[in-house]
Amino acid sequence: MKINDVTLKISAVRISQYPEDHLPEFMLVGRSNVGKSSFINTLVGRKNIARTSSKPGKTQTLNFYLVNNAFYLVDVPGYGYASVDKKTQEKFGKMIEEYLEHREQMKRVFMLVDFRHKPTEDDVLMYNFLKYYNIPVTIIATKVDKVGNSKVESIKKELLSTLDLVVGDDLVLFSSVTKLGKDQILQKIEEITMETL
Repeated sequence: MKINDVTLKISAVRISQYPEDHLPEFMLVGRSNVGKSSFINTLVGRKNIARTSSKPGKTQTLNFYLVNNAFYLVDVPGYGYASVDKKTQEKFGKMIEEYLEHREQMKRVFMLVDFRHKPTEDDVLMYNFLKYYNIPVTIIATKVDKVGNSKVESIKKELLSTLDLVVGDDLVLFSSVTKLGKDQILQKIEEITMETL
């Protein structure tokens, strides 16, 4: 799939603000510093369509990126950061829950985890939360380039046993530096998008 066009269409905080064109949507979740902005930028081949920030917790809305006028990448607030107060975290949680409960065109979740570390308790909670809604999930293991080749298999094993993926869910190793996994993810999006036409 060649990405010709990408725009940040809408930043929403409630259902009434979501796009109404019924295109397939792919939601991105992950901890605040896991590299979601870099993931989006790498995937769409743009340097800063999604703003990367050294300060975690920058995303505070549901950001709908329209790609090729064919599908949306939906970036949601990250989880697991200490700098955001509990009330705000709860607000983010409700926003995400509302989206998951009411969004039929949401086809798959890309859940980003940092490959250098064992999945956190928050990661496990998020995965179980998504399974509660029976949503298909692809785990995107980011920052793979920062891990030595000899360690990749054992880290991968630990990640899979910690998250305990259900049948139909899968894992993609990803690096925004080497572009590892980019084509695999775009192919997956293309296949799912074609199925919904």
